[in-house]
Amino acid sequence: MSDTASTRATRHTPDRRPLATAPDLLSSLAALLTAWVPRQRWFAGKGRMVTGFSLLSATELLPCTTDGSAPGLLHLLVRAQQSAPPSRTPVGDDCYQLLLGVHPAPPPQLAPAVIGRPGGGPLSGRAVYDALLDNRLCGLLLERLRVPGRLGALRFCREPDAVIPSGLPARPIAVEQSNSSIVYGDSFILKVFRRIEPGINPDLELPRALADAKCARVPAPAAWCETATAGEGGEATTLGVLQPFLPGSADGWQLALNALAVRADFTGSARALGHATAEVHTALAQTLPTTELRRPQLEAIAARMNERLAATARAVPVLQPYRARLRTAFDALAALGRDGRSWAAQRIHGDLHLGQTLRSADEGRWSLIDFEGEPARPLAERRRLQPAVRDVAAMLRSFDYAARSGPAGADPWALEWARRTRDAYCLGYAEAGGLDPRSVPELMRAYETDKAVYEVLYEARHRPDWLAVPMAAIRRLAAGGEPALRTDGSGASRSAGSDGRG
Repeated sequence: MSDTASTRATRHTPDRRPLATAPDLLSSLAALLTAWVPRQRWFAGKGRMVTGFSLLSATELLPCTTDGSAPGLLHLLVRAQQSAPPSRTPVGDDCYQLLLGVHPAPPPQLAPAVIGRPGGGPLSGRAVYDALLDNRLCGLLLERLRVPGRLGALRFCREPDAVIPSGLPARPIAVEQSNSSIVYGDSFILKVFRRIEPGINPDLELPRALADAKCARVPAPAAWCETATAGEGGEATTLGVLQPFLPGSADGWQLALNALAVRADFTGSARALGHATAEVHTALAQTLPTTELRRPQLEAIAARMNERLAATARAVPVLQPYRARLRTAFDALAALGRDGRSWAAQRIHGDLHLGQTLRSADEGRWSLIDFEGEPARPLAERRRLQPAVRDVAAMLRSFDYAARSGPAGADPWALEWARRTRDAYCLGYAEAGGLDPRSVPELMRAYETDKAVYEVLYEARHRPDWLAVPMAAIRRLAAGGEPALRTDGSGASRSAGSDGRG
């Protein structure tokens, strides 16, 4: 973060409340957290036993009193200590951000949010619950963000020209993802990162850079919360980002499913979305550093793809029969580097799919959101300079997902819909960005294969009923990458991209 940004939060409020420094605070919560944290959707350590927690920081955002009249709000950064099976490569322990409400008798509507009651320590006997499900405490977070300053380990920052009204009603989004979100009125949405890594989060860094570039395709951050724990480069660690909410907009995933449900054409929307993607890539390349990927970098990328393929095949045996044929896509990428080819690399979205896009109801204008990247990957990897075609390949996978996820399944019409939609998206991207992504088929095939492998692992772990969707792509890509996505008599999908047409 720049010095200018850092100086926006200069008001210091010392945290002298005893609760935040009580030596038995974490030990009194440990049993409750050990049972609750692993059950949460945002917990990244699935399959590994939690053996304990270590406390990195504790801050009272609202005093946790004992009189029973009002809730308290406690902010914790904790590191989950986990065991790894002997057969696995040791992995580090993850840090999590917890916002805990504290109340002797929370109202009945908060019963689903209750984590438990500590049997001792400074919170003994009081109910501890997930504060991000409490409208009142969520409203307090907005008030903290309205006024830049420090409180304990936390620092609240706001863009100088941001207008954030007071008293906006808070509405937590009930669906849990890898983070938690709160909508304020129809004006703002706050994303609270759950799994924390040192350094600035791309979901703050990239939208701010795009705002500086005057790119209107991405909502510009209005405020954010951070802690002084620095990552590489000395940047503060991002904890949450407040951005404008886009009321009335529909996400691209639902729009695509709606079109498929009524067998409607989606090529016009896909072409416009290609325009939007190219505009964002162009603005990022103009504002942030770029580089050229040559033989060493291309060989390293191919090696990492092969490593992910090998690890996924071990974890998901159904992938094993396709491993040798899938490797050819990554080996072809490495061979290009040995032939002297090179490609530009820049900052990209990193997890682009239809669910990360919004289309306005009035103008039909596309926006891109959620620049965090794939949360399961390390922050340093998500901030790495990469070919823009990686985002394009991910979006092409999303069109294929939509076509195979509806009632039609492998219906030839739905697969043809996907082929035409993919082509339209690439055409729109070429019109706005100057480079047709289909003109680099080796990159396209490698990145689409890598994405499909990622999807296989994700679905096997989280949504086994969906595993058939990426496995259909695996079979298609392992077949050798035919020129266009089309169907044969059995309705099976064949691959795209080897000659650049789709």
